[in-house]
Amino acid sequence: MAVEGRERVRGLEAGAQELSGQLGKTIQRLRKAYNLSLSELAEQSGVAKSIISQIERNETNPTLATIWRLSQALDVSIERVLQSTSDDPFIEKSSRGDTPILVSDDGRMRLAIIGWIKTVEWLQWFDISAEPGAVLESEAHQRGSIECLSVRAGEFEVEVAGSLQRARAGETLRYRCDRPHTVRCIGDVSGEATMVCILKAAVME
Repeated sequence: MAVEGRERVRGLEAGAQELSGQLGKTIQRLRKAYNLSLSELAEQSGVAKSIISQIERNETNPTLATIWRLSQALDVSIERVLQSTSDDPFIEKSSRGDTPILVSDDGRMRLAIIGWIKTVEWLQWFDISAEPGAVLESEAHQRGSIECLSVRAGEFEVEVAGSLQRARAGETLRYRCDRPHTVRCIGDVSGEATMVCILKAAVME
């Protein structure tokens, strides 16, 4: 019985370690998807920067309250944050409430993060809905990064380093996003688009 008990404890410890490691990776991916620094996530969640750093490096086992604060700050369900890769189904479904949303500074453009959080460090994609006149200003991404904006409805305009191009429904704009860039919804109607961002892509000469 004593041996069986020790084996069970070791099994529980291994499971807890695996869950903790996955939690850290998930928190880091979501933080990067929102382009948040450790300090910014700490401010929004109320969790100390040092604790978040330890969680991401799998150096601590956070309390449920800490996990809840982080999930609220990252706009995802706590179930999503705690999901373990070893039990992931081949087909994964995300609900509307479990999809993180980014909002432009003017509050008129919404970007639903529909990409897989496990690829967010190199591949991101978003479902965009915009009111007429909405403006999304973005800082430069890593050198060589490229964005693709496929318009489904309305008309959008993209400006990169003084270059300007427009696209209507059925058209796609591809552009380097490793410099400050701006996306605008122009015209008198709302716009819809899909944006894909390939980070650290081969540099276009």
